[in-house]
Amino acid sequence: MRARLSEVPFIIVLLGAVGMLCWLPAGHALILRDHRTAQAFLYAGLALTVLAGMLAIATANPQAGNRARPQLAALAGAYLGLPVAMALPVALAVPDTSWTNAWFEMLSSFTTTGATVYEPGRLPPSVHLWRALSGWLGGFFALLAAYAILTPLNLGGAEVLSGRVPGQDSGGGQAGRQAGISQRLNRHAVELLPVYAALTLLLWILLLIAGEDGLLALSHAMGTISASGITAGIGLSVTASGLPGEMLIFVFLIFALSRRTWPRLPGMPRREALSADPELRLAAAITLVVVAVLLLRHLALEIEVRQMETMPGLLRAFWGAIFTAVSFLSTTGYESAHWTSARDWSGLGAPGLMLLGLAMVGGGVATCAGGVKLLRVHALLLLGGRELDRIVHPSSVTGGGAERRRLSRSGAYMAWVFFMFFAIAIFVVTGALTLVGIDFTRAMVFAIAALTTTGPLAAVAGPEPFGYAGLGVVAKVILGMAMIVGRLEILAVIALLAPAAWRR
Repeated sequence: MRARLSEVPFIIVLLGAVGMLCWLPAGHALILRDHRTAQAFLYAGLALTVLAGMLAIATANPQAGNRARPQLAALAGAYLGLPVAMALPVALAVPDTSWTNAWFEMLSSFTTTGATVYEPGRLPPSVHLWRALSGWLGGFFALLAAYAILTPLNLGGAEVLSGRVPGQDSGGGQAGRQAGISQRLNRHAVELLPVYAALTLLLWILLLIAGEDGLLALSHAMGTISASGITAGIGLSVTASGLPGEMLIFVFLIFALSRRTWPRLPGMPRREALSADPELRLAAAITLVVVAVLLLRHLALEIEVRQMETMPGLLRAFWGAIFTAVSFLSTTGYESAHWTSARDWSGLGAPGLMLLGLAMVGGGVATCAGGVKLLRVHALLLLGGRELDRIVHPSSVTGGGAERRRLSRSGAYMAWVFFMFFAIAIFVVTGALTLVGIDFTRAMVFAIAALTTTGPLAAVAGPEPFGYAGLGVVAKVILGMAMIVGRLEILAVIALLAPAAWRR
């Protein structure tokens, strides 16, 4: 069976998986006696499964190649096609909705953006479950693509580590050259899925023990592991489980900050102490800076006038700041219930610029997180430190080993190229949104939220909450394309469109 599946294009396998996953919300709706929703997911699942079977028979090809452009085209095709299939049950289950809204909702879920055009109370519980499942599948697909497609092509942050030109296949031995994309994707899927599912199940069980509602606990577990930030509740914060639930989610957010936090898998670096991991160390430093800015200003004033507040208030503010900072740094977007306390302590109102900056930095390479990625920022910091050293000691030699020298030279160059393209993408998307009638502040927040795959930014980063529901069709299409670019990463898009890739 596995050998036969390896002959089928992986996007068709995913289409079949989407069809079968539709039956989970159908069964959930049937238990809740929501027959309309159950029928919508049952019929959509049957239609998608039959379609996937027919396409599998028509497209099976054991001689699939392993060139760069077909791999990237298959990756882009998944983000273009699968959300359309995912939108089918939503359009059938939600009354008085449009195909544009259903497509935007599922594209946002599958790209792990987490932006929504629906009020929580408008969607049946089973549709919330479907949103969480779609985001969870999208997170797994992003993780799978990072190992099976982007890393072998020196993309997705691997170009910073290798120092080689992005978009060129790094080989992988004779077996790697003979294996097609479907075989490689299927092999990595078998290795990654048990770990990914086990972590989700573990967090779900722990949240249930902490007192969270079943559906809300499951959506938060899936939203945390996939870094999608999808929730079935009202608002972005954890509800019934309170502080214990936030602490549990905080622990699992670390999986979006570094690939080394995952159990060792093929293609991952050698196991090292987490305290020595540059991505985790940089994430900790950035988080502490944000917390210091939010809290120390108010604390200094309190000490100056000798009128200290109670220690519980300080601890609540500290926890709200550190949880929300890590959540947006990992591009998940959950907000602590004590975030308001942290904002009040800061005296800065809504510190949206900080959250925008955190989301732009993003999480770790080869994780479910989006953004520029911590490793690229680390490489740029190494380059900056090296240039300062050369000002004082022009003849000095870089230390720290071959990896550190590569990061501070060719790796930093690749990181700078990506950062420039990322900035240009923000400019282009912001400009396109202003052309369709959106004011500059909202357009910039929407653009950064889409390109960093951090949809909840729109609700917290502006002077007031910005909603996606009031956007026009053209604006939603622009943001949808920006989500795909943000999920694929701009270098992968350039490698796909570059004429040099067509000949490989």
